[in-house]
Amino acid sequence: MPLSEYEQRVLEQMEQQLRSDDPKLANAISGTAVRRPRNVVLGTLLGLAGVGMLVGGVAADIVVLGIVGFLAMFAGVMLAISRPRTPAHGDGTADNVRPLRRKPEGKSDGSFMTRLEERWDKRRDDG
Repeated sequence: MPLSEYEQRVLEQMEQQLRSDDPKLANAISGTAVRRPRNVVLGTLLGLAGVGMLVGGVAADIVVLGIVGFLAMFAGVMLAISRPRTPAHGDGTADNVRPLRRKPEGKSDGSFMTRLEERWDKRRDDG
């Protein structure tokens, strides 16, 4: 069942409010953060090299090589699944975070929920 235009507008407003209140959370739950292909390839190669060192260390009974292999595997996986920390744009915004719009001067500085409740009360009183 598709959303009505009003529901879509409210949902977009909620999304904008979330992005303005907590951009890190919005970025984390949006699921659209792009991983760099170079990091994925390097992480995969490092992980495979770590598996090789771990197996080689166990087979040759060299504990240090096994430990280094395990650490290399772990580092490779972390590199492959990590997201970029620095913003991709020069203006300080990440790839999937839209710049915020300025509020009109006459608007209240209340939270989104406060404004939503005020509109709800106003509509109930009018109808």
